[in-house]
Amino acid sequence: MAKILFIMTGSDEWTLNDGTRHTTGFWAEEAVVPLQAFKDAGHAVTVATPGGVVPPADPVSLDPGLAGGDEAAARFRDAVATAPEFGAPVDLAAVDLAGFDAVYVPGGHGPMEDLSGDPHAGALLADALASGKPVGLVCHGLAALLPATEPDGVNPFAAYRITGFTDREEHLGAFGDKAPWLLQTRLEQAGINFQAGEPFASHVEVDRNVVTGQNPQSSQAAADELLKLIG
Repeated sequence: MAKILFIMTGSDEWTLNDGTRHTTGFWAEEAVVPLQAFKDAGHAVTVATPGGVVPPADPVSLDPGLAGGDEAAARFRDAVATAPEFGAPVDLAAVDLAGFDAVYVPGGHGPMEDLSGDPHAGALLADALASGKPVGLVCHGLAALLPATEPDGVNPFAAYRITGFTDREEHLGAFGDKAPWLLQTRLEQAGINFQAGEPFASHVEVDRNVVTGQNPQSSQAAADELLKLIG
């Protein structure tokens, strides 16, 4: 049995470029689908958030129209409400990576607000990368890579091929002109080799011990690839 650390957002709002606050959180599919896949494989999951707050689900991600239908939405709502992992997170600042075998970060716009500047998230991901532990991130979860820097300021993930929510998808989703910054652009500015697939279609990149998924539609495939690395 492997122990998998879920680094999750604690923010239920995202500050847009005009200063307004958009209700958000984690995207349910990107957290629930991998959580179930990892538990079905016999692994244990611990959720960690900034300050140890209960991670909030983006209410839009629980809508049948965006969750993949009524059945999927009901499953996601049930997991968000009852999964003990979501209800009892630990403080990200207190996490000892030595106690975990892999790290996973789901997305949603919440990580754009808090994980994008969280030094503890950045340090844990950099340490996991350096130790060879499997690292998985999906969609806007890749915002947590931004504070992962070496002492010389270089992002350790710059040598890796990754994917994440694209600037094109942000524009197609109506937040392109409202976002204070765009994820793909910021990752590329950090020197990361970003690979964009077709909008809102499953696309996963695997480079050594790093698995990344482009969007919610990539959640299952990303979880499957991470499980291969965990063994």
